Amino acid sequence: MRPHFKGIFAAGIFALAATGVIAQTESTNRVAVETAWAVFVEQEPTECWGVSSPKQTVNTKDGRVVSVRRGDILLFVSFRPGSGADGEVSFTGGYPFAEGSTVKMDVGGSVFDLFVDGEWAWPASDADDAKIVAALRRGSEAVLTARSARGTQTEDTFSLFGFTAAMEEAAKRCNS
Repeated sequence: MRPHFKGIFAAGIFALAATGVIAQTESTNRVAVETAWAVFVEQEPTECWGVSSPKQTVNTKDGRVVSVRRGDILLFVSFRPGSGADGEVSFTGGYPFAEGSTVKMDVGGSVFDLFVDGEWAWPASDADDAKIVAALRRGSEAVLTARSARGTQTEDTFSLFGFTAAMEEAAKRCNS
């Protein structure tokens, strides 16, 4: 499986503040906020990422809207010059995904599959990352649809307002 960026979050867990802005509870490394997207930087090794929480979440089971408890729901794009990650997309849905399922990402009618491992999902290749990032730059929102290990269908809608500026900031900070 493709390596991804979940290791970063063992050191810094993100929480959604009441204002809808993301705050990092264990680190003060947020360097910019670009509307719906925040940019963080870590050193040694250098890692930079843009992250957003959903503006809307709908959970359904057996066709009915249900209330469920979920952890942090976050969409990331990360840059790690030491390992060659240049715009790596990852998503955590706040619950373990159903074994063998995929997460569908719809950006303005362009649909992508993200492969799952536990609570994390990401594209299969660097080429897929590049296609998704290009779609995110053009789009106004991204809708991620997934299924939990308990059979709940989730649909998380992320605003892309400020996405391009956040990506430029993260890339600049990791490539300088």
